[in-house]
Amino acid sequence: MAQLHSWQVNVAQALDIQLSLAAKVSKVSEVMTPRFIAGVDISAPKAQGIATGAVVILSYPELRLVETQIVNEKVNFPYIPGLLSFRESPLVLAACEKLAVNPDLILVDGQGVAHPRRIGLASHLGLFLDTPTIGCAKSRLCGSHKVLGAETGSYAELVDNGEVIGAALRTKLGTSPVYVSIGHKVDLPTAIRWVLECCQGYRVPEPLRLAHLAAGGNLKPEKDTLAAEAGYQGKLFA
Repeated sequence: MAQLHSWQVNVAQALDIQLSLAAKVSKVSEVMTPRFIAGVDISAPKAQGIATGAVVILSYPELRLVETQIVNEKVNFPYIPGLLSFRESPLVLAACEKLAVNPDLILVDGQGVAHPRRIGLASHLGLFLDTPTIGCAKSRLCGSHKVLGAETGSYAELVDNGEVIGAALRTKLGTSPVYVSIGHKVDLPTAIRWVLECCQGYRVPEPLRLAHLAAGGNLKPEKDTLAAEAGYQGKLFA
């Protein structure tokens, strides 16, 4: 994976890094039909500031769990809205380094370009991993949208200062929408499509649901035989 900058930075340096990297985010889709889709999430810090970063790999179209990796490390950056990627990315990347299977697409529990400086966690990770990423958050960070329909698949554009930065998407009847945005190497219609493709009766897509369980210690880490059968024994992005 790319080493775009150090994570040992202060707030002013983090803001400068975001402004610099935002221009490098690709909004051109490079997603075809993925064979493996990843989901990433982290838990809230517990004792001594230790949190868990988790990544799960699912096969497509079966959405069968292929691999799970978790990392427990200390969180070193303070909680500052808009700068969460500096707090969470190191844990997610450390978990990704342990993967044997290369994901073709990564769903991230967080924002992509639906961010005041257009580079949330999904975009930041996409640049480091040089892989298509989609932001799928449970709440808005910025922007507004019109009322969307009640039916599954209904969506409304999320707009900030006249710019479309994402979409509020209804993934399940009777639930609040999720907020989908471009992470990296994907366009918005493609992002919406794959979030819906990965939903299995829950509000959040299956890769993120399982990543959340893994980060909370409620999904047993395992490496499915599919990974070995496919011959994916190397490190991620090696």
